[in-house]
Amino acid sequence: MLEIIVLPLLTMVTCKETRAAIIALHKNGFTGKDIVATKIAPKSTIYRFIKNFKERGSILVKKASGRPRKSSKRQDRLLKRIQLRDRSATSAELAQEWQQAGVSASARTVRRRLLEDGLVSRRAAKKPLLSKKNIRDRLIFCRKYSEWTAEDWGKVIFSDEAPFRLFGASGKRLVRRRKGERYHQSCVMPTVKHPDTIHVWGCFSSKGVGSLTILPKNTAMNKEWYQNTLQQQLLPTTQQQFGEEQCIFQHDGAPCHKAKVITKWLGDQNVEILGPWPGNSPDLNPIENLWSILKRRVDKQKPTNSDKLQEVIMKEWVAISQDLAQKLIESMPSRIAEVLKKKGKHCKY
Repeated sequence: MLEIIVLPLLTMVTCKETRAAIIALHKNGFTGKDIVATKIAPKSTIYRFIKNFKERGSILVKKASGRPRKSSKRQDRLLKRIQLRDRSATSAELAQEWQQAGVSASARTVRRRLLEDGLVSRRAAKKPLLSKKNIRDRLIFCRKYSEWTAEDWGKVIFSDEAPFRLFGASGKRLVRRRKGERYHQSCVMPTVKHPDTIHVWGCFSSKGVGSLTILPKNTAMNKEWYQNTLQQQLLPTTQQQFGEEQCIFQHDGAPCHKAKVITKWLGDQNVEILGPWPGNSPDLNPIENLWSILKRRVDKQKPTNSDKLQEVIMKEWVAISQDLAQKLIESMPSRIAEVLKKKGKHCKY
């Protein structure tokens, strides 16, 4: 009888199944000696399972208490408050401050406690400093255009200037490397002390990218250059993309943009202006996202001189699809809503 019951149990391999088989035999009246004879498990294991079952009435293993925590829940809450008071404090600094409160713990323990509260270490996002005036102007702008739909924003041409530098300095680059490969040639981003920088002006709308002009080397955008750029680049773009349909032009509050001669020229050309545009608000301008995409694409080509850099910039600019441009324009209602929700503070864009 014992052989008939035990035969299928001998094929069981997991500890949980072995425990269940031993207890099943025990419940059927078999003694510990009989169960040991089946060689289903070591003798000490069989008797320990039977003893635990008699004491607890269950085959479930009691969870071990483990090593006692070095901190109480109250002390954990204190650590969280310390971290939220100074977001840039390192785990080593937090461990020292926590020790003053009576908790002797390592920096690793500090990181684990903070992780339990969802506080993880990440690179700080870089955003322009917002003054009270900036915040107020952002709210005024967003309230003014809060009812605009993606279709309304589709009639706007966004514009801006941007710098491009050689050797990937214009954007961030991440590499995947193995241990010891930090300085491998394929994992290093070359830099130079004074990289060549090229300044460009561009515009785009939901209908696609418009003109892109490259300023001569060592030339800063001033009101004369800006008026010439608008004459030679903006007007052809509006004509090509919108024809006789009325469109709206966006530019920020840079000094050369606000010059009286520029304001008069735009008025003479019957160009409607979006705004007034709030200062320090690149997160409201979708062309900033377009610049980031363009810079990543240019960096991948790894241009080695200024002429090649200019060539790659122009090539990658015209390769930007209308779908991408339209997607960026369609994000405007969400940008406006988020800034209003954040009461004028930075949004995620």
